[in-house]
Amino acid sequence: MKKIAILFGALLLQGVSASGQQKEITVSEIYNGTFRTQGMESLRSRNNGAQYTVLERNETSGATEIGLYNYRSLEKSRVLLSSDELEGLDGFSGYTFSKDESKVLLTTQITPIFRRSRLGVYYIYDFKTGEMTKLSDAAVQEPYFSPDGTQIAYVRDNNLYVFNWNSKETQQITTDGKKNFIINGVTDWVYEEEFGFVRAFDWNSDGTKLAFLRFDETEVPTYSMDVIGENLYPTQQVFKYPKAGENNAEVRLFVYDLKENKRTEVVVPQGYYIPRLEWRNHPDMLSFQEMGRLQNKLTLYNYNTANQELSVLLEETDAAYVDVTNDLRFFEDDSFVWSSEKDGFNHLYLHDANGKERRQLTKGNWEVTSFYGLDTKTKTLYFQGTANGSINRDIYKVRANGKGFSRLSEGVGTHYASFSSNFSYYINQFSNAKTPPIYTLHKASNGAPLKEVVNNSALLDRLAAYDVAPKEFGTIEVNGHTLNMYMIKPTNFDPSKKYPLFMFQYSGPGSQSVSNSWLGANDYWHMMLASKGYIVACVDGRGTGFKGRDFKKSTYLNLVKYETEDQISAATLLSKRPYIDAERTGIWGWSFGGHMASNSILKGNEVFEMAIAVAPVTSWRFYDTVYTERFLRTPEENPAGYDDNSPFNYPELLKGKFLLVHGSGDDNVHLQNSMRFAESLIQANKDFDWAIYPDKNHGIYGGNTRIHLYHKMTKFVLENL
Repeated sequence: MKKIAILFGALLLQGVSASGQQKEITVSEIYNGTFRTQGMESLRSRNNGAQYTVLERNETSGATEIGLYNYRSLEKSRVLLSSDELEGLDGFSGYTFSKDESKVLLTTQITPIFRRSRLGVYYIYDFKTGEMTKLSDAAVQEPYFSPDGTQIAYVRDNNLYVFNWNSKETQQITTDGKKNFIINGVTDWVYEEEFGFVRAFDWNSDGTKLAFLRFDETEVPTYSMDVIGENLYPTQQVFKYPKAGENNAEVRLFVYDLKENKRTEVVVPQGYYIPRLEWRNHPDMLSFQEMGRLQNKLTLYNYNTANQELSVLLEETDAAYVDVTNDLRFFEDDSFVWSSEKDGFNHLYLHDANGKERRQLTKGNWEVTSFYGLDTKTKTLYFQGTANGSINRDIYKVRANGKGFSRLSEGVGTHYASFSSNFSYYINQFSNAKTPPIYTLHKASNGAPLKEVVNNSALLDRLAAYDVAPKEFGTIEVNGHTLNMYMIKPTNFDPSKKYPLFMFQYSGPGSQSVSNSWLGANDYWHMMLASKGYIVACVDGRGTGFKGRDFKKSTYLNLVKYETEDQISAATLLSKRPYIDAERTGIWGWSFGGHMASNSILKGNEVFEMAIAVAPVTSWRFYDTVYTERFLRTPEENPAGYDDNSPFNYPELLKGKFLLVHGSGDDNVHLQNSMRFAESLIQANKDFDWAIYPDKNHGIYGGNTRIHLYHKMTKFVLENL
């Protein structure tokens, strides 16, 4: 069944591409949902391993529902909960079960704060009694059930609270929280953005203790942005943002004993960054990770709350930097799996409860990209990896003794797995550049396909009316390296003609833009440009991910230097192809990619005639400590690494057409970057185009914004390339 579905998708899109349909994709269609894919929202496995739940909307009543399904039959057993049944609640946007599944936490009225953080109003529903209780009258952050489901910890106004379901009482754990000074239980801006987490507290296994981080931002410099809004006077958004070389928040780790109402500080050696904390299965054993400011040594600690002893489980060091991942898993006996790049590629390692390495579980010139977990009955570990090529992802298994490595997934492309709680089944999401997502049920032991769950054949039918040009994957030899590349050509491509070349890239450390997966919004835009007679190409240069540690870290201390050289060299080589017009070469990118596009048209001014930079970094001195110092060290230690590749230091190099775009409400890459670059171009008397989107953040979206932006970019391409 699976093979049939995959083949159908691939052949159908090839047929669309070859049919020469004249209807062009439009920018409005890209962003109004015309090409939206169908999926499985909020998929959760039940404890019994035989059922799963998804978030659904009742097409008749409009109610939000949690649907309960059987894995084996894929038939809907019943509606577990509907907003129609809940008085005073019109709907909910998310749900989280307690560990015993007796209660569910319902998410409503979400307000974003930064990229990952959000405020929300939450309700607890008890399936046994039918009782529903509002967690807090005020909006809160990161509510999280205790293991027995009787308590929920959350953060409100930078303080940590615990709500007790049985007594309906709320206990305030901290009292010193204050905006822009002290944060308890959630992360500050830079941790959220660069270490990728918000909830900075965790329950121990019996729900008697909470471990949490406390951030003292007092000495962190403040960044402020005018919010224009619609009133007579603008307001300001003011928050703590540590730029490279500046003070970070002072972070401390505490354990709170709820039975004794006692708080104990864990004295952490160095303790500069604490990017992860997680209780082990023993209720007295807390693990946490610590890094120094340069991030080239990571230590995994164990803290025994009974005797307050601290011990080292393992250490990772690297000549450049050590990545923080989410691959750590503790098993019932507190042995654990850890991922490491120490052999040159990211692989899994098994350690005993005291941290001693038992064995390397995976090896080879490929990478583990996600660890799913361990089937304790069969001693089998399941994970995602790139053994079938760095642009692909497959599902694999290996036994805990390091034997029995095998690939479970079929079909070349990108596979993601969601396993049942007992690892009997998994639902696989497969796509490639020609096949939109297909969800299929599989037997976990051997990957055998059982049934199709969801497909996107309707989207393929819709695309049949459009001029859709498929991606062509390949490689290109640049500066002594074999780089992954894709190219999109017009469907009526004629090798005897010459076409303008428009390159797209991101190029950030460990990133990947050349991926054999289904299309994103930019892919549709690139195909729209191809239908207008352009060739679009993307090359993942040095510093990008999934080709090993040394390739990724080759840009250390010289961020953007080698990446820019690779884009210039790739454009030069591609322009020698007989069907490329060497006098019409452009490049564009967003964020890190905006920095790259800016540098490319300046340092490659004999190669590129046009560039578009959206929300670009223009000096790493303006960006945050965690990200920038990881790759460059501090400005004091490495001033050349910061300044030699800052485009506003050489604006006189601009020759071609240049469009600069930024959102004035960008909390991530501040408008300061584009303003400083614009001023340097003005003082160098260089002509350029630019656009500032009022109050828009790093994503530059909301209302008609994206459509306006991409119309502007399309017009700029058509007029200047």
